[in-house]
Amino acid sequence: MNKRIILSVAAIGIAALALAGCSSAASGPSGGSAPAATGATLATGKTSLGTIVVDGKGDTVYVFTSDTANSGKSTCYDACASSWPAVTTTSSAPDVKGVTGTVGEITRTDGTKQVTLDGMPLYTYAGDSAAGDVAGQGMGNTWYVVTPAGKQVTKAPTSGSSSGSSGSGGGWS
Repeated sequence: MNKRIILSVAAIGIAALALAGCSSAASGPSGGSAPAATGATLATGKTSLGTIVVDGKGDTVYVFTSDTANSGKSTCYDACASSWPAVTTTSSAPDVKGVTGTVGEITRTDGTKQVTLDGMPLYTYAGDSAAGDVAGQGMGNTWYVVTPAGKQVTKAPTSGSSSGSSGSGGGWS
């Protein structure tokens, strides 16, 4: 029950931050000026899969085995990117907490910068409903969560535990 309270408080805080961010975004892409953005954050969180990488919102980060490490390219666009949004940044030095693999970036076809870990482009999964969920793990035998060292985790999550407890800066409890 305490976890639910903590998650509720965290969700309210995230919603408040999102609303505050909306007021600073003067205009969308057609307005000529993009909202100010900060660099991506990568941190660690504990789940039924062990300690994994999460983004600044605590969302689980995945790699796509159809991508090739160090190729400088993502293979996930259009419908794929709707389900598997890229972890993007506007900074050449993303904020990294507890991640020991080599963090970098590639340029996507739309010009945005996608964060990489050990040369693999990083994504989140739209089907994860809460920070720390790992519902995308093993999907299609091509999507896997990643360890702080940049290695993909291939084991299946334990039944009934799609979200985990607080990691170092993961943003969820």
